[in-house]
Amino acid sequence: MSTAETDAQIINPEMPDVPPHAPSKINLKDYQKPSFDVETVHLDIKLFEDYAQVNSTLKMVRQTIGDIVLFGESLELLSIIMNDKALTSEHYQQEDGKLTIYEAPDEVTLDIQVRICPQTNTALEGLYMAGSGDDTMFVTQCEPEGFRKITFYPDRPDVLAIFTTRLEADKRYPTLLANGNLVEAGEVADAPERHYAIWQDPTNKPSYLFACVIADLDVLTDSYTTSEGRDVLLEVYAKSADIDKCDVGMQALKDAMKWDEVNYGRAYDLDRYMIVAVSQFNMGAMENKGLNIFNTACVLSSPETTTDARSFSVKAIIAHEYFHNWTGNRITCRDWFQLCLKEGFTVYRDQSFSADQQSSAVQRIDDVATLRAHQFAEDAGPLAHPVRPESFVEINNFYTTTVYEKGAEIVRMIANTLGPDDFRKGTDEYFRRYDGQAVTVEDFLSALSITDDKIEDFIDWYRQPGTPVVSGSQTYDSAAQTLTITLNQQTRHVKGFDAPKPLPIPVATALFDKDSGAIVAEHMLLLDEATQTFVFENVASEPVVSLLRDFSAPVQLNYDYQDADLAFLLKHETNGFNRWQVTQMLVNRILLQSQGAKSSPDVYLEALAQTLPVLAADDAMLAARLLDIPSAQELASAIPQDYDPVLVKEQRDGLYQQVADKLKDQWATLYNDLPMQSYEDSAQARGIRALRNVVLDMALTANVEGAADWAQQQYDHASCMTERFGALKAMVNHQLPKANHYLTDFYKRFQANDLVIDLWFSVQAAADDVTPDVIKSLIAHTDFDWNTPNRVRSVIGAFSSQPTVLWTAEGLKMYTDVIKKLDDANPVLASRLLQVLARWNTLAEPRRQMAHEQLTDLRKNVSSKHVLESLESVLGAANS
Repeated sequence: MSTAETDAQIINPEMPDVPPHAPSKINLKDYQKPSFDVETVHLDIKLFEDYAQVNSTLKMVRQTIGDIVLFGESLELLSIIMNDKALTSEHYQQEDGKLTIYEAPDEVTLDIQVRICPQTNTALEGLYMAGSGDDTMFVTQCEPEGFRKITFYPDRPDVLAIFTTRLEADKRYPTLLANGNLVEAGEVADAPERHYAIWQDPTNKPSYLFACVIADLDVLTDSYTTSEGRDVLLEVYAKSADIDKCDVGMQALKDAMKWDEVNYGRAYDLDRYMIVAVSQFNMGAMENKGLNIFNTACVLSSPETTTDARSFSVKAIIAHEYFHNWTGNRITCRDWFQLCLKEGFTVYRDQSFSADQQSSAVQRIDDVATLRAHQFAEDAGPLAHPVRPESFVEINNFYTTTVYEKGAEIVRMIANTLGPDDFRKGTDEYFRRYDGQAVTVEDFLSALSITDDKIEDFIDWYRQPGTPVVSGSQTYDSAAQTLTITLNQQTRHVKGFDAPKPLPIPVATALFDKDSGAIVAEHMLLLDEATQTFVFENVASEPVVSLLRDFSAPVQLNYDYQDADLAFLLKHETNGFNRWQVTQMLVNRILLQSQGAKSSPDVYLEALAQTLPVLAADDAMLAARLLDIPSAQELASAIPQDYDPVLVKEQRDGLYQQVADKLKDQWATLYNDLPMQSYEDSAQARGIRALRNVVLDMALTANVEGAADWAQQQYDHASCMTERFGALKAMVNHQLPKANHYLTDFYKRFQANDLVIDLWFSVQAAADDVTPDVIKSLIAHTDFDWNTPNRVRSVIGAFSSQPTVLWTAEGLKMYTDVIKKLDDANPVLASRLLQVLARWNTLAEPRRQMAHEQLTDLRKNVSSKHVLESLESVLGAANS
């Protein structure tokens, strides 16, 4: 974004109806090098009307004792030739997705012919058909184990080879792309209606980075000259109707190339860099060497059709996949347990890039909000796992926020601990030492520790599941003028893992003078024991302490703050992120009263009323974020038992109403001070648009006179999608009389644009008044397509954001029926949708029993290892 197997079964023996042949776990401790390495691969892929023939030539060299083991799924084996000798069935065995060749010499040339059927491949892994009619294209997705659906191969990340690829197809598909550099193209001699192209990638790469595209696409071209003087051709391929939406992505690519040279000294190494936009794609994007495959939602952008949030995400994802060229491609993972090695580091890099493109405080807020809403919830439930898992059945199930976002937070902690100069020395050493290799997390930490050997202690962050809770208090000695802060850490014990150990936790700390509001001291504390005491000397008066500034560690903070202390920090913090963080702490105290928190909303409301108008004029985007109230998912993750979705929604909506009413007299002024202007793509303009949409929703909540007219006028006179969709969303959620009229208008305006119609689906599926019948009607709509993951997520994923409806008998049945339908057709998507249900066991009765019965029934009606593994974990919550 596995190789060694055991007989261990993943299905809990205490559960009924265990499948007789449950899939086996793969364990990190069982890792062994492959018996044979591959030096070169020559692929010849010939696409025909209803199948494709793939001929592969592998030059292999023995590494250890053992037979040749190749992996293959959904392949029709036509022939095998080893060292010019055709093999018969007595020389090999084919079963359970493996092809084992016996008695191979130490050096082998294997010629293998297979037939595949990409036209019927709905799983969107390997080589598959996307689109239909004139928009038909054939594209690959090989990470993590999709290459085995193209041909037999030692499909594992520690087998690196030089790939040469020949593609052949009818001329109605003029676009023939593969990794590397184009070395030859032309017409097929004995078939003038067909043509071919030959590509060679000069860099060693694992099979998961292989890619090819056979299609009819337009291309946007540009160029970039690297810091090493290499002229690179840049190409973004898309359907002709979408090519005008590729400029944002192209500029982001050039910005990322420059940023990586300046910040990490990494220049691009090929003569060509290609990006292809695909509508039917399970992932956001894929970093295949020199040929990135992108979900259209993650590369296409224009002001008229793309919200600011999505457009900014396009830039971040473009950068993320480009940064993988070094952190993932040139240095890759030894095995899939090391997935966090490439993803965590690369997410940290794209977050840093994005922080340079807008307010760093807002970027940090967005990153942490995602972490808390999704990763903290993952850590708190039955799907909790270490950043580097110890075992898996289906590696696709571990493309999680724990691996990605928490993995990035570990790298950030290390960077903060080392400081910028030593961190750069460590990353330079990492690139120097391991370029062209498949490595482990230990290798990464070893390189980064060249200036500080304590960095290797961070290995426990990769091994231990769960979110640490850092608690603490302070005492002040006025006579000695010392402040003593006592901190302790505790992590819940996740079933199946060793008891948690104390972790190294960097705690960025500032002391604020209560009278002046000025900072009197700043320190980076390192909490690496269960309990520690830190003493600050020469402190003239008792300060207000700000902890975990800029979210210096992925932990929950439970400090002995008074509400007045948090309100003080909301007004005086110089760190924009921390102003948001203390606001969130106040909000959580108010909303989680039943969990022991005790706080009146008055202090929060007063501080907000004083702060917001000033901040709105200063930093509109940060002001918009200060009005954030934690999502229902984040609040649910803090409730270990007897979670009542209706009660949580009522409390959350109640506080939102109080905020709207408290500032009722300010909304009109704020809205009018944020006038709509001609479109501009700048941090300031994006902030104004974001705050205007929040203020509009608040004004409607407070029943401000004329607010309904504001919404209609904003929609009618919008200069961009952010303004138009913000108004539409407000009208739908507040059930304004003309909401249906504007939904119809929105559909008619954009019915030819799939990504905008995804928004049309999602605004209805996530509406506050949504019902299962609404979802059923959306699924029945002629524009709904089960084979397009974006469309499925726009309805089913959006619906899951409404837990009061999801956790009803009818809502959950509708949701699990979707999982059943996708289990065979697209098990990767089915498993990810299923994981949303992981917190069922915390529900209050009778919802809990209802959910258990439906999940148990689901278990009888699914068969993919993707869904079975997730379901075993989800149902296992009942026994944990």
